[in-house]
Amino acid sequence: MRLALLFSTLWLLAGCAVNPVTGERDLSFFNEEWEIQTGQQYYSPMRQSQGGDFVLDAELIRFVQDVGMRVAAEADRELPYEFYVINSSVPNAWALPGGKMAINRGLLTEMDSEAELAAVLGHEVVHAAARHGAQAMSRGALLQGAVILGGVAVGVATDRTDYATVAMLGGMVGAQLITQRHSRRAELEADRFGMIYMHRAGYNPEGAVALQESFVRLSEGRDQGFLTGLFASHPPSRERVAANQRTADELGREGIIGEDRYRQMIARLKQLEPAYQAHDEGRRALGRGEHEQALAKAEEALAIEDGEAIFHALKGDALASRGNYREAEQAYTAALQRDTGWFYQHLRRGMVREQLGNLDGARGDLQASIERLPTAQGHYFLGNVERRAGNRQRAIEHYRVAAESSDETGERARRALQEMGANS
Repeated sequence: MRLALLFSTLWLLAGCAVNPVTGERDLSFFNEEWEIQTGQQYYSPMRQSQGGDFVLDAELIRFVQDVGMRVAAEADRELPYEFYVINSSVPNAWALPGGKMAINRGLLTEMDSEAELAAVLGHEVVHAAARHGAQAMSRGALLQGAVILGGVAVGVATDRTDYATVAMLGGMVGAQLITQRHSRRAELEADRFGMIYMHRAGYNPEGAVALQESFVRLSEGRDQGFLTGLFASHPPSRERVAANQRTADELGREGIIGEDRYRQMIARLKQLEPAYQAHDEGRRALGRGEHEQALAKAEEALAIEDGEAIFHALKGDALASRGNYREAEQAYTAALQRDTGWFYQHLRRGMVREQLGNLDGARGDLQASIERLPTAQGHYFLGNVERRAGNRQRAIEHYRVAAESSDETGERARRALQEMGANS
């Protein structure tokens, strides 16, 4: 009875918002201002936590952004649309409210045409334009009995590819929005209107049909990368294939496919697949404590492409895990010479510099790291730096932030606070 009363109260308070894409009325507790602010607030932290921006191939990045903006220009809702490529081998794509979207490097290499890319990006445009993220958050809030977006600190795992686990994102709203499983209705809606948008933009909707057929085959083959990536939030189905077939027939199977151009644009990425595979194998080896194997895999990747920062970062991690801090520092410096945008190499170089006693250098690196993505480790090691430098109050402040984490780093921070006679 009380739950029914709460449901009715929240429904009356929130009312129904018109879906800008379908024209139907949907439950929503969040207005457009919330959507845009949420997208802007979490876009950079979520890209950081997913692997950082891919920067190695500027031409490919521009190509992806151009296709995305071309499709977004046909959307039924004006938003500040943006598209980035994430430097992760996990095949995935996601959209935050307010038009902030990303596609992983690992998904680009699984597609065969520009039309398929337009289909993926068009699908994500609809998720943003049709307010699917806000709707999902509204349903979640309703199930919880209230709209509560509280702060949560999560653990740290710097030797894994899942960098999302190191973030201390106030309110974890961004993480919920990009990992939540979309409803069957939302997926069918995003498929249909994404195809309409891509067709308006001049692309052949057959690309969406071929893409969904490929996804179904991969899901039936239990492809682990897709199961933990795109399919976790965007489950493919025979129903979606059939619906795409009907929509393509309705729209007409005409327009740009762009197989040759797409192959040309991702040629370098395809050539580098063995290097990224070696990197990913090295990460897994490091997670198992196999430091020599991780170092060998880092060298294997670097022999193919010296310009990729994450290969140097892996080398640094392998060396640091053996206690070779000076050599690790050099590897992280090489990574930063190639990419200063990602938090990770700032964090790791700051950690080894603290070990080496270079407190000023460590402080600069660690501050740069938490400016990009606040982490428990960043604050813990900044606490160490300030403690060794005699800055008691600053040390306590950083330890208190790190102590919010529930993992080993948080426990170490709590012990440090106890040793200093300060409350956590």
